[in-house]
Amino acid sequence: MGKARAAAARAKAPRAPAGARGGRARPNPNPFEVKVNRQKFQVLGRKTRHDVGLPGVSRARAIQKRTQTLLKEYKERDKSNVFLDKRFGEYNSNISAEEKMTRRFALEQQRQHEKRNIYNLNEDEELTHYGQSLADIEKHNDIVDSDSDTEERGALSAELTAAHFGGGGLLHKKTSNQPGQEGERPRSRKELIEELILKSKQEKRERQAQREDALELTERLDRDWREIHSLLAPKAPRAQHRDRKEQPQPDAYDRMVRELGFEMKAQPCNRMKTEQELAKEEQERLRRLEVDRVRRMLGKEEGDRKKPTHVSADDLNDGFVLDKDDRRLLSYEDGKMKVQEEQSGEASAGGNAEEEGEDESEDESEEDAEGSGGSDSHLDLDCDAESEDESVGPERVRRRAPRERPETGCQEAREAAGAELPYTFAAPESSEELKSLLSGKSAEEQLLVVERIQKCHHPSLAVGNKAKLEKLFGFLLEYVGDLATDDPPDLEVIDKLVVQLYNLCQMFPESASESVRFVLRDAMHEMEERIEAKGRASFPGLDVLVYLRIAGLLFPASDFWHPVVTPALVCLSQLLTKCPVLSLQDAVKGLFVCCVSLDYVSLSQRFIPELINFLLGILYIATPNKQSQGHTLVHPFRPRGKNSELLLVSNDEDAATWQRRSLSLHWASASKAQTETEANHTRLSCLAVCLALAQRCVLMYGTLPAFQDIMRPFRTLLTQHLAASNHPQELQELCRSTLTAIETQERRYHPLVSEKSKPVPLKLFTPRLVRVLEFGRKQGSSKEEQERKRLVHKHRREFKGAVREIRKDNQFLARMQLSEIRERDAERKRKVKQLFNSLAEQEGEWKALKRKKFKK
Repeated sequence: MGKARAAAARAKAPRAPAGARGGRARPNPNPFEVKVNRQKFQVLGRKTRHDVGLPGVSRARAIQKRTQTLLKEYKERDKSNVFLDKRFGEYNSNISAEEKMTRRFALEQQRQHEKRNIYNLNEDEELTHYGQSLADIEKHNDIVDSDSDTEERGALSAELTAAHFGGGGLLHKKTSNQPGQEGERPRSRKELIEELILKSKQEKRERQAQREDALELTERLDRDWREIHSLLAPKAPRAQHRDRKEQPQPDAYDRMVRELGFEMKAQPCNRMKTEQELAKEEQERLRRLEVDRVRRMLGKEEGDRKKPTHVSADDLNDGFVLDKDDRRLLSYEDGKMKVQEEQSGEASAGGNAEEEGEDESEDESEEDAEGSGGSDSHLDLDCDAESEDESVGPERVRRRAPRERPETGCQEAREAAGAELPYTFAAPESSEELKSLLSGKSAEEQLLVVERIQKCHHPSLAVGNKAKLEKLFGFLLEYVGDLATDDPPDLEVIDKLVVQLYNLCQMFPESASESVRFVLRDAMHEMEERIEAKGRASFPGLDVLVYLRIAGLLFPASDFWHPVVTPALVCLSQLLTKCPVLSLQDAVKGLFVCCVSLDYVSLSQRFIPELINFLLGILYIATPNKQSQGHTLVHPFRPRGKNSELLLVSNDEDAATWQRRSLSLHWASASKAQTETEANHTRLSCLAVCLALAQRCVLMYGTLPAFQDIMRPFRTLLTQHLAASNHPQELQELCRSTLTAIETQERRYHPLVSEKSKPVPLKLFTPRLVRVLEFGRKQGSSKEEQERKRLVHKHRREFKGAVREIRKDNQFLARMQLSEIRERDAERKRKVKQLFNSLAEQEGEWKALKRKKFKK
């Protein structure tokens, strides 16, 4: 009954707050300061701790605790409540009083020396500058006068010193007390200074004259000494010179010093002109040359254009008589002076001006006038020059023809100017216009026309020139294709026009890439249409092959991916795969495609299996058909059929007369039929080119791991079929060198070998024990290991807590120090302000007192 009553009483009594501990009630926390640590998932039966935290309250308690402990220690860090006698040997009875005093004195001296010499340099050493002590230099004994020269530097006269540095009174007394000057008035300071200046200038002139005399005497003595020395010096015979001991040769350092001494210094030069300025100058030069050419073609004279003459400001224009200029031109002929008459002075002046202009433009246009009748053909036969002077040279006489030249000379000049290539051209608007400009001209003239079109329409000269040059690239590319399709193809002109295509491609890479892609896209569409219609495709014309070659020259072929080169490389691979070899022309075209493909991958060294397969097929059709060749052919070649022995040569006489030479593209576009001998020579040349390409493949792909497997069919054909054939000796040497290059490449991989499997054990009756891991516990091999892991975990946790507390203590001390500094700064500012206020009051009182005195 008693227990029930006690429980009822406890239930009726008011309950304590939830956070009360130790009988003390804690106020309800602020809900904004409560941090709830949420769990990812709840586990039944698990006791949770620290599910609710009060970071604000915890931080306040930590600060309060550090204020009571750490801050108190920080404030009492330099204080001590115990007096210690730190005198040396005060309580040591083994040391006498005299020794104590001696040691104390030594310690005191050492302490004072350390304080005094903490920032002192080594004073025992004497610092010098150019052999003089710095202590003597700092005395400033060598005061330099501005008017003195190097011989008497630092020598100031006493009068100048007295006049400029406070000695004027003494100087005045000295001059006034001289005998014989008692009646004269004393001179002022300004007069004395002017007199000193005159004296100093006079002394300077005297010193200069003495120096010049000394230099002149020195030169005279040197000249006399050289003359006397040349007379007195005995000339030793050559035999003595041979017997004389050779002088030691200077070492590398001495030679380098001499070379540096005589090395040419950099000379100043004019600034480099911008691309726009160069284009403007080139356009202006071509325009002047074209105007000159048109004038000569029409037979007009330069003198027809009236040159303005000088008219005085007082001239009334009332002269009605046109007097001729009777001045004569002075010249020399065979070392004698010769005077000739000219019709008018104005004409001679005009001729000289024209001559200077032509001389300036002659060097500039020397390269542009190639193929037009000489380096200065655009300047010859100038009909408006009136001088017949022969002393100026044959070129000037040829360019400055006199007015008395017969009509036939002018007619020849007009014909030569008409046959000369124009200097300015309008940008073509279509490919037909470009073809009309270039047709009927030589390769050099066509190159010159395209170059002048570019210079006359540079993008920096006008707004629409960029579009014109972009169109010019497309027209020029189409013109190159037309040249390739001609019979015979003009490969020399194509080779020279590639330079202009490259220049335009560098200026406009985007439009150039689009034009080349358009051409290649058309070629691929045509090939696909043929495959759909006939089931097979033939090799394209020479124009497509030239376009593929030009694409590799204009754009970088070593990139991993390129918008032009990558499609071109795909096009080459398809040509080698889908186009069968049905004739000698197809073989030549296929080998050209192989050459272009190798040029594409010469830097990146990418493996092209279509290339290897095509070269292998070329070697196959050059060997007689047998039952077993040691390999399997892949499309477009067939082991049996009409063209399976296309490159086989059975005539020994034709093989004996064959000479190795490069395979020309003219053979790929030859429309006329070849004789049997020429066909056999072409077959042997194709085989030689194929072997040369195989050697390039060996050098390029020799580092591949599968190289030996790739080149095994080549080795079989070269060893069993081509080595025993009746080919020429040079071709057999090429076969042997190719076979040697293949065999010398080492094998770079090892064949795969299956590993030996572990024997399967027999089934036993022993049960297999599997340990069940308990969740939430540290698993260890033994109790000692578990205890060690527990201690390591505890140490790591305590270490992190200690580091965290030390960091918080340092932050607390830094805040306290910052507050002290702020308090000191505030106190200092208050005192400074107070001092300024007091000084301002004193200043005000003093000024008020001063004003009162002035009023009185």
